[in-house]
Order: sequence, then structure tokens, then C-alpha cells
Amino acid sequence: MSEPQITASSPPPEAEPKEPTESPKPFGTKFSIWPPTQRTRDAVISRLIETLSTPSILSKRYGTIPPDEAAAAARLIEEEAYLAAGVSPATEDDGIEILQVYSKEISRRMLETVKGRAIPVAPAENGESEAPTPPVAPSEETPTFEN
Repeated sequence: MSEPQITASSPPPEAEPKEPTESPKPFGTKFSIWPPTQRTRDAVISRLIETLSTPSILSKRYGTIPPDEAAAAARLIEEEAYLAAGVSPATEDDGIEILQVYSKEISRRMLETVKGRAIPVAPAENGESEAPTPPVAPSEETPTFEN
């Protein structure tokens, strides 16, 4: 095999001018996970209303909330969670971390809401059985107070 001949009129292969490389063009739209769109926030509120006002594992323990009260509570829960996430120490570049703060705040506030208005549920409704407490008869060890 013979080596390629280099003539005075042609530059050596490594000296050939290269086409300028273009930097990648950014996409026309920027994808951002935070802040959520109003449509996403509305979907969160709708899901909260459903969770608070319909039978679920949560309602078995704490009871359901009437739909009108659930709607007001859901809006408040979402708004407070959104504000709490917005002031969290994570930066906007840390969208996942802010979203986690938002999600945890929603869960925490939802539990606070249902626990705060929990109505004791009858044992038959929550699936637990309650053994009757035997009456305590006074004994010699138990002091009795007389007036």
C-alpha cells in the first residue's frame, strides 16, 4: 500500500479546515417541574376533595367531610402547601426537591385537617372490636371516700 501523496496545493489532512461546530440549540420551550401549572394545582385540589369527602382508608379512621367543607379545606391545604414549598430552601433548579416539599406539606396538612375534625367512629364501622370493660367492684385495696 502506498501512502497518500501530499502536494503543495493541498493542505495536510490534519490541517484541513473543519466546519464550525454549532452549539446545540435550546428547545423552544423550557420544561420546568416547579412551579406547577394552575391546571395541575386544580387537579390536586380535585383529588383532595375526593379523598376528603368519599369513603377511603382515611375516612374509615377519621370519617368523611361533606363535599362543600372538603372543597374549602382542599383549597386551603393546597394553597398553604404551595406557599410553604415556595419559601423552602431548595432553589427553582431543584424542582424535584420543591415538589417533594409540596407533596409532603399537602399530606401533612390533609392529615391535620381530618384529625382535627375526627368524629369517633363506632367499632362496627371501623372494623375494630371493642371488648366490654368489666365494672370495677370496690375491694379492700381500693379506698372509698365517704362524705
